This record gives sequence, structure tokens and C-alpha cells, in this order.
Amino acid sequence: FKSLSNSEAEVCENLEDLLEEDLFNENEEDPPLESDWHVAAMNLLINILRYLWRERNDIYVSGNTSVYFEKGQGRNKFRGPDLYVVKGVPKMPRSSWIKWKENNIVPHFILELSSKSTAKFDVEGKKTIYEGQLKTPEYVVYNPHTHKLQGWRLTQGYYDSIIPNEHGWLWCQELGLWLGLAPYDFLDGAGSINTPRFFDQNGQLLPTPNEAEAQRAEQEAKSRHILEKEKEIEYQARQAAEAEIARLKVLL
Repeated sequence: FKSLSNSEAEVCENLEDLLEEDLFNENEEDPPLESDWHVAAMNLLINILRYLWRERNDIYVSGNTSVYFEKGQGRNKFRGPDLYVVKGVPKMPRSSWIKWKENNIVPHFILELSSKSTAKFDVEGKKTIYEGQLKTPEYVVYNPHTHKLQGWRLTQGYYDSIIPNEHGWLWCQELGLWLGLAPYDFLDGAGSINTPRFFDQNGQLLPTPNEAEAQRAEQEAKSRHILEKEKEIEYQARQAAEAEIARLKVLL
């Protein structure tokens, strides 16, 4: 696993400004409003997973859309997870996930990004719903104010806590990935903020599409440099050989 330096792990000073005080969450019937950070972090994670599984057609990744698990009206019949993953289903556009229209398949993995007003409900009310009603195999919550990841895995019908490793990362068994924290610059130069990121089994950070493209371009540049160097060495060797042949001809 890669350990972060102090400078890399430093959270920018305007984090609290990005994690606004929610104004309209007193009533649970009202949809929670998102901060810039919440929207950016949610889209970041969704895009990373979609890019990772871009060649697979049997995994559906979405977020901030309704997941209906019971017929009827009211917030107790559906939730709107920030990120959810469903395996073994066609990858096609959907406006929502409706359990009874999807062969009663429920999301295998759910991630919620807490705010000050939702933090308690995320680890109590939502946890109870995802455990007892939706029966989601894995549920993870990240609190950006405490910088803490908490996760639970369904075992014999009940949630058991997922024990973090020495880095505070959680092993997401349903995804085959680690979930940890890493600095990310959301505002193009405004400063890096520690945010949830996925890592592979070996602890390597999974790239965003842009990061992957930058890595590919860098690798191609290195390969071209190596090839050009090899050609230069080959040319110099050929020149030296021709010079030696010419010298020997003169002697003869």
C-alpha cells in the first residue's frame, strides 16, 4: 500500500465551505441538498467505477437516483443513495432502480456521503433500511467532517461491521476493491481534499478516465523515448562498424 505524505494528506482550508450547512433537511420528506463537494465526490466515484468496468455489460453503476424497494408512497419506500452498484444485470440507462421490475435484485453495494444534517440518519435510519428492508450486502458511509469511513456487510441477515485495515481502508468484498482516502483537487488548483477513492487489491489507486488518459500518454512518451534511444544506439554502432571496416580496407 502506498502511504501518503503529510503534504499529500493535508486537507485544504476551504473544506468546511464546500461542506455547506444543509438548510432544508429538517423534514425527512424534503430531499437533501448537495454541496459542491458532495456532487463532485459522488460523480468522481461513479466515473471511476464506470471506467473500471467499461468493457463489462453486466454491472450497473449509478447514484443520486431513486432506489424503490417497496410499492407505495413515502420516503420509507425508496432511498436515493449517493452511489450504488448492482451486479449481474444489463448495463443500460435507467431513471431509477425499481426492485420488482428488476427481478427483485437489489444493489449489492451502497455508499453514502454524509453531511452534518444527515450523518446520524446515515448510520442509524438508513443503515436499518438497507439492512432490514433493502438487504443490501454491503453499505458504507463516509463522513467528510470526521474523515471517517464506516462499513457493514450483511451476514446471516444482519450487518456486521467491516474492520478497516491499518490505513483506515475498508475492503469492499462485493466490488473486489479497497475504499480509502486520497487527496484530490476538485477545483483545479484550489487545493487537494481528502476524499474516498477506490484502490485495487494491491493498493494501487484506481484512476479517473482523465488520469488514465494522462498515464497512457506518459507511458507512450516514455516508450517513444526508449525507442528513439535504442535507434540512436543502433545507429552509432552501425557507424562505428562501418568506420572500422573502412579502416581495415585502408590497411589491406
